[in-house]
Order: sequence, then structure tokens, then C-alpha cells
Amino acid sequence: MPLIYGIHAVGEALKARRVSRLVHVRGAGPRVDTLIARARELRIIVETVDRKALERMVRGGVHQGVAADLEALAAYTVEELVLQAEGPPLIVVLDGIEDPQNVGAILRSADGAGCHGVVRQARHAAPLDGATAKASAGAVHHVKIATVVNISRALETLKTQGVWTVGLDGEASDVYDALDYTLPTAFVVGAEGQGLRRLVRETCDRLIRIPMGGMVESLNVSVAAGVALFEAARQRRDRE
Repeated sequence: MPLIYGIHAVGEALKARRVSRLVHVRGAGPRVDTLIARARELRIIVETVDRKALERMVRGGVHQGVAADLEALAAYTVEELVLQAEGPPLIVVLDGIEDPQNVGAILRSADGAGCHGVVRQARHAAPLDGATAKASAGAVHHVKIATVVNISRALETLKTQGVWTVGLDGEASDVYDALDYTLPTAFVVGAEGQGLRRLVRETCDRLIRIPMGGMVESLNVSVAAGVALFEAARQRRDRE
């Protein structure tokens, strides 16, 4: 089963009713005690272990005295992300992003911006437990996620569902805030350094860039995704 750790990540998993077992270090503090009490209210298995045992379980992650086994995330198809959206779909597609910190931060931004789902590849993608769950501040338990075999084919599926696919690319001619994101939109973001793969880039309907005013050439992929998502959220608020 997936394992997550850290007070916030475990707390969000409890809210989402995904915890199957809670593991804690005795005397970890009042915030962990609150999680233990909630787990017992939900009739979840609670186990006490020593600190070294917990450190082995989380493989050196910052656990804050608590970890949890999870039930599997609900599985969605790309079509379901579109059909279940309330209003014009807003989706993020992850093209080969393997860094758990980046994936977690993107999930956190997706949740905050009211995104209707995230598409990720089964291979060459960060797992959704452990460090990713912690970096997402619990958003992994709330954002709908579709896992696919092929990202380019997923983009074609989105197109057949009437969703515009917009890739983030530092060499693009269009500036990110010049497009209309009140339309059904899927932002496509690539791995740090490599960016979008060639076929994925060519499959996108449009490419956008975020202008940089300093000496650094580009933003971190999770920051860039957040900028685009909240621009879409702003446009949609203004349209209401």
C-alpha cells in the first residue's frame, strides 16, 4: 500500500477517508495525538513504533512522528476528468515529471486553482505517496488523477473532448496571459531541464511562455504551472 508521512499529509488523508493504518511514535506531540484520536474515531488501525522503525519505513523522510498506509486513489480516465468537470474543464498534464517535490507542488497549485484533474504517465512519473504527498500538502488526496500509458494519445483524447491543449515552452511566441482560458483548457508541462518532449510539443494546440525579466532564463516547472493555473483561475473569476 502507498505510505505517506508528516502531520499535514496524514491529516488530509484522514479527511479524505483514505487511511487504512496509522503509525506513530509515542509522545510525538499534541498534533499527532489529534490525528490518533481521529483515526480511532474512524475505526482505523493505530500502531505505535519506535522512532528508528518509523525512519526505516519512510526511508529517511521528515515524518514528524506519524505515517499512514493508504487505500488506493480512485482511478479516473481522461474522459472522466472532462465529463465530471463543473464548468469548462481545467486540467494539467504532466509530461515525464519525476521529481516528487515538483509533482507535489503542482498538485497543490492545481487544487488551489480549482483544477478539475491531473493527467500523468504510468512510467517516468513520480509516485503519488511519500515525498510527493507531503509536498502536495495533502492535495494528492483531493485532486482527481488519471494515469495513462501515452501522454500524446491523452492529448488527442482531450482534443476529441473539446479541450484546448496548451503547452508551456520557453521558446514559444505566445505569452501566457494573451490566451483565453475560460475555454476548456489543459496545460501541458514538461520535466525540469528537458521540457516538453518533441511529440508532445507538436501535439499541443498552442504553446505559451512566461516572460522573464531577470537573468534567470526560466521558472521551476511547478512555479510555471502555478502561474498558468492561477491566470486561468483569474480569467474565470472575471468572466463570472
